[in-house]
Amino acid sequence: MGTRIEGLGVYLPSEVLTNFDLEKMVDTSDEWITQRTGIKERRIARSESVVDMATAAAEEAIRNAGVNKEEIELVVLATLSPELGFPATACLVQERLGLPPSAMAFDVSAACSGFLYALDVADAYLKSGKKKLALIIGAEKLSSIVDWSDRSTCVLFGDGAGAAVVRFDENSESDVLASKLYAKGSEWRALYRENCGYLKMEGRKVFKEAVNGMAQASLEALREAGLRPEDVDLVVPHQANLRIIKAVAERLGIPMEKVFVNVDRYGNTSAASIPIALYEALKEGKLRRGMTVLLTAMGGGLTWGAMVLRY
Repeated sequence: MGTRIEGLGVYLPSEVLTNFDLEKMVDTSDEWITQRTGIKERRIARSESVVDMATAAAEEAIRNAGVNKEEIELVVLATLSPELGFPATACLVQERLGLPPSAMAFDVSAACSGFLYALDVADAYLKSGKKKLALIIGAEKLSSIVDWSDRSTCVLFGDGAGAAVVRFDENSESDVLASKLYAKGSEWRALYRENCGYLKMEGRKVFKEAVNGMAQASLEALREAGLRPEDVDLVVPHQANLRIIKAVAERLGIPMEKVFVNVDRYGNTSAASIPIALYEALKEGKLRRGMTVLLTAMGGGLTWGAMVLRY
C-alpha cells in the first residue's frame, strides 16, 4: 500500500535551439558546450507560457491515469519561472483544467529540486488521508529569465513541463519508500535571480554542491528505505549537467546503464526535468512497474534531496 504514480504527461515546445545556433549568438562552440555539459540542444517556448505548458502536461497525465478531473483534490506546481508574482501558477492551471474549487492549489519554489519537494508534499497529504488524488507538475520557461548574452548560463537551460497524477492505493505495491530533502539558505548566492532580473550562477560552486549533496542524500534515502545502491533498478536524476550525473553515479557505485539521461536533448529544465525524464523512461521501456527507482536533484536555495520509489 502506498502512493502510486497513476499517469505521466509532458509538454515540450516544438522549437529546437542547438549548440550550433548558440554559436551564432554568443562566443561559444558546440564542442565546448558538449564537453562541459553534455547538452546538444534544448527546447524554447516562443508563444507558450508556463501555464500553457503546465496545463498541456497535466492534461496528458490525467488522460494517461484514466481519472476524472473532478476526482483531483490537490494541485502542487513547482516552478522558478512563474508569469505572475501571484496568484500561484497552480491556481491558473486549476482554472484552465476546470478543476473544482475543492482542489486546493499552490506552488512550491525549490528551483531544480521543486518536483521532489512537490511530490513529497503530495505523498504526505495522501498518506495522512486528507487527500486521495493529487496532480503534481514541474513547469519552466527558463528562456524568459536567461541572459542570452551570458555564455556561462544561456547554454544550459531549456523550457518544458512534466506532470504526474498520484493517488494513495491501499492495494498497490507502489510507494514512496523514503525521502530526504534539504536546504542551505546560507549558499543562496550560488544560484539565484533578482526580481525582474536574469538568472545568475556560480558554476563551480553549484557543481561541487550538486555532486556532494545529491550523492549523500541518495545514500541516506536508500538507507532509510533499507536498500543499497545495488538494489536500485533505475536512477532518474535532475538533468543539469552530464558531468554532474556521471559523478553522482560514480559516488554511488551505480553503473551509467542504470541512469536515465536526456540532458543532451533538453538541457536543464529545472523543476520539469525529473517528470520529463520519468515520462521518457516509461515510453522507452526503461521504467516498469515494480522497479526500485531513485530520484535526486539539486537546485537554487540551495535545495537538494533524493527520493526512493517503488514504481
